[in-house]
Amino acid sequence: MNSLRQYMPDRADRYFSGTAAQQAVARALFNTVADLPLICPHGHVDPQLFADVNYRFGSPAELFLIPDHYVFRMLYSQGIPLEDQGIPREDGGPIETEHRKIWQTFAENYHLFQGTPTGLWLRDEFHDLFGITETLTPENAQALYDRISDKLIAPDFTPRKLYEQFNVEVLTTTDAATDSLDHHRRIRDSGWSGRIYPTFRPDKLVNDIQQPAWRAQIDLLRNVSGLNIGDYASYIQALEARRSFFKEMGATATDHAAETPYTEVLSEREAAGIFQKGLSGSATAADAKRFTGHMLVEMARMSSEDKLVMQLHPGSVRNHNPSVFQRFGTDKGADIPHALNYTYNLKPLLDRFGTHPSLRLILFTLDESTSAREIAPLAGHYPILRIGPPWWFYDSINGMRNFFTQVMETAGLYNTVGFNDDTRAFASIPTRHELWRRISCDWLAGLLVQGIINDEEALSMAHALAYGLAKEAYGL
Repeated sequence: MNSLRQYMPDRADRYFSGTAAQQAVARALFNTVADLPLICPHGHVDPQLFADVNYRFGSPAELFLIPDHYVFRMLYSQGIPLEDQGIPREDGGPIETEHRKIWQTFAENYHLFQGTPTGLWLRDEFHDLFGITETLTPENAQALYDRISDKLIAPDFTPRKLYEQFNVEVLTTTDAATDSLDHHRRIRDSGWSGRIYPTFRPDKLVNDIQQPAWRAQIDLLRNVSGLNIGDYASYIQALEARRSFFKEMGATATDHAAETPYTEVLSEREAAGIFQKGLSGSATAADAKRFTGHMLVEMARMSSEDKLVMQLHPGSVRNHNPSVFQRFGTDKGADIPHALNYTYNLKPLLDRFGTHPSLRLILFTLDESTSAREIAPLAGHYPILRIGPPWWFYDSINGMRNFFTQVMETAGLYNTVGFNDDTRAFASIPTRHELWRRISCDWLAGLLVQGIINDEEALSMAHALAYGLAKEAYGL
């Protein structure tokens, strides 16, 4: 081990690649952006963390393990039941409630995260937040548990204090279209200076119209909008009213998850007919596909009018493991990517709105093969399109490097939108941004030492990738 340590880079130079010259340039570039404020334009942090002035994170297991599907899906893949990891069951059935035991199980399997993005995030969180430099092991697990626990009850370890410590300039959450946004109202009315804004996500109201759960969502929409939704026209009116409410609460964007980026323009009569079939419980899977495709076009139309930035996150087959879904519900690490097509599927939407001066549509992908072949050429042509950063399974060193290689030459830097952390784990946000900043500066250093860009361009591009692009793209 000691013989290898001499070859390890200094912590300050981690993740930089290439020659000594490239590493030196990467270090210099990174130093110019390392302390810039964090723009967090898309994520899933619970706004309750900031609504409650006295909110505490609970135990180390509650902070690092139980809410993080990146962690528990890896342990599950090695045969450790979710019950043993303290993941709540839908039926309220028995689970492990002793958090020290859950932590010990995590420590005994910590090696599973070696070389993974999760392993990097955990290592940096342990170091930066808790001053832990040693590797978590079964032998030191309880001692480290105690060190973390002591920190969690410290007066300055609250979400609001950490927001300021992390140098977050703005953070957006992702909220159902039917959400009351009470937490956001409490944050706003508290007088705190932190900027926490909602994002309008209508998936449950526009997807799976053939499912009984969709009709329950329509009932929720009736309640929060105050409108009697009995037909397609009143449904559209209610959605527009909710978007207006979200804007009043600070929203600058919408978010749409769909299994594919399929779009279709239905006539008013066709859309109304499928909507009525949904209300009566007679809609088919084919109806659902067409309705969702149509509603993506409708959401683009609404964004062209109210100027909310539209984000499209397709490509995940949700709840692929039915037994996990039945016992534990959604977002339990069983969402699996599949192949996509953007060129044909987005054409109906682009035919209508591809050059609209007031619309911005940010595309993400879970199918890397589409990045160079379809997304970069599309964004390099249509004025409304921008390319979102590597997402989910590709929020990693290799994912980021592939992203720069695949999209930048065709689309150009300024048809991308910088970084977003897309996480529920608030404590991991700084290390996620730092990883992006390091890899982007490493990429720029490679361009500079090859003579592709000059030093002035490298500095401005580094600033854009770290801060400026996200701020401008999302109107923050």
